[in-house]
Amino acid sequence: MTVFIIRRLLQALLVVFMMSVIVFFGVNIVGDPVYMLVSPDADQADIEAAISRLGLDRPILEQYWLFLKGAAQGDLGNSFIFGEPALKLILHHMPATMELAFSALILAIVVGIPLGLYAGLYPDSRLSKGIMAASIFGFSLPTFWVGLMLIMLFAVELRWVPATGRGDLGSFLGIQSSLFTLDGLSHIFLPALNLALLKISLAIRLTRAGVREAMGLDYVKYARAKGLSTRRIILVHVMKNIMIPVVTVMGLEFGSLIGFSVVTETIFAWPGMGKLLIDAILQLDRPVVVAYLMIIVLFFVLINLIVDILYSILDPRVRLQDQGA
Repeated sequence: MTVFIIRRLLQALLVVFMMSVIVFFGVNIVGDPVYMLVSPDADQADIEAAISRLGLDRPILEQYWLFLKGAAQGDLGNSFIFGEPALKLILHHMPATMELAFSALILAIVVGIPLGLYAGLYPDSRLSKGIMAASIFGFSLPTFWVGLMLIMLFAVELRWVPATGRGDLGSFLGIQSSLFTLDGLSHIFLPALNLALLKISLAIRLTRAGVREAMGLDYVKYARAKGLSTRRIILVHVMKNIMIPVVTVMGLEFGSLIGFSVVTETIFAWPGMGKLLIDAILQLDRPVVVAYLMIIVLFFVLINLIVDILYSILDPRVRLQDQGA
């Protein structure tokens, strides 16, 4: 077990290092941020002074080495625009993004699993066919278009909820969040629904496939032969078996909710990391872009590492297969 964990840790470190190379060099070869920061009337001396102040006069390999040294100490550089540590800016906007991603994940589970369960139990009904057709739309429709339609319908026409922004913050057990106030919930409803649509469709299809497969297995037939009620068979036996892969996949999808919330946060003016990233890209604020991408990479690697370790604990065959490979 120890060898397995060490091997996974080394693989995770290698992935983070390779991604740091791709992210740093990919971001630093695009555009010239100096001309975004100096006045259009600046002379050559002012431009050279700005280049020196930002450290852009050094060779790119030296810049990368300084970045690695700083990253090892928790310093991902200072924002060109705000003059503050990029990591501080990211962490300041992270709670809003985590709220949005968490709300979207809850919506996906609460809505997607029951619909998928019904579609799996009654595959030939009209409602089931409608659910599956709707799931196709959930996969196919572009997020930005759906977001605009949600704003037009619920915020502009019906005026049920606000269109943009983050609501008032509340406090519970020392944690501040907009999820603890009615105003905050009204503000987060539309962006969370927009972000959750794809995951709802995924949950529907995963649950339906699991139910359809489980209902034909021997343990379900044996439970029926024992005279157990259909309700008990579904809730106790079927759901217990299909929820393991469903919850695992949805847990991994939480990382993608955070990483791909950029469009939703931009449409709904949600003050999270995604909106900060768009602003940083438009202003060529390289340290903020690099810091955001590296945090997302670390988040994905950490989630996959935890899942690998948990699977190795629950199923020793994973460790044996890894050793055999």
